Amino acid sequence: MKTAGIDGCKAGWILTTFDDEPSYHILRSDKELKDALNSYDLVFIDMPIGLEDEVYTRECDRLLREKLGPEYASSVFSPPIRPALHAPSYVEANMQSYEYTEKKLTVQSWNITPKIKTLDALLIELPELRNKVLESHPELLFMKLNGGMIYQKKNTKKGIRHRLDLVNHHEPIAADFFREIKEEYRRNEVEEDDIVDSMALALGAKHAEEKGIKTLPENPPLDSEGLKMAIHYV
Repeated sequence: MKTAGIDGCKAGWILTTFDDEPSYHILRSDKELKDALNSYDLVFIDMPIGLEDEVYTRECDRLLREKLGPEYASSVFSPPIRPALHAPSYVEANMQSYEYTEKKLTVQSWNITPKIKTLDALLIELPELRNKVLESHPELLFMKLNGGMIYQKKNTKKGIRHRLDLVNHHEPIAADFFREIKEEYRRNEVEEDDIVDSMALALGAKHAEEKGIKTLPENPPLDSEGLKMAIHYV
């Protein structure tokens, strides 16, 4: 089974795989993302899949915040509701969000909305992707790799090193990839946390066949487009 992990980055997306021929790729266009998603049997991706129509916070996001605890809950953004997804500006998206939920859309969520729109459109266009392109969250995967806790935040050098060490314990090539990606790409294309996040997602996807996949919540609901609203982990 071909597996990969994908995280968003400023250049587009960073894909890592720890299959028989480990590799990494920067996907700079929607076509490259589409081709990549079609090329793998299982992909863990850190991007919201499935959107509420009138509820501000998805159940999976609420449960994930509880799981991560108060120190790390801020890493979970509530995505825009579907009526606000195609708003032409933050102001209008904010107005639509408030009209339906009485809560404003965060700037962080608006900043990733273009990527949410891209992935959402692909999953609607290609229903065959829905069972193999699964939303996950790196911090939850790191927590599981570290025995149920996280010691350092990833916006620190210690936090990045801690996360890299957790992946490197299972995939020793991870340290080489980390160094090579930093040398090959500028920080305004791919940041350090993007690299380690894509590695955690790749490791999770690789382990999924052997260990099985769990979801938050256990019985995920579908959104109005038939997309599952769940966080997947092993």
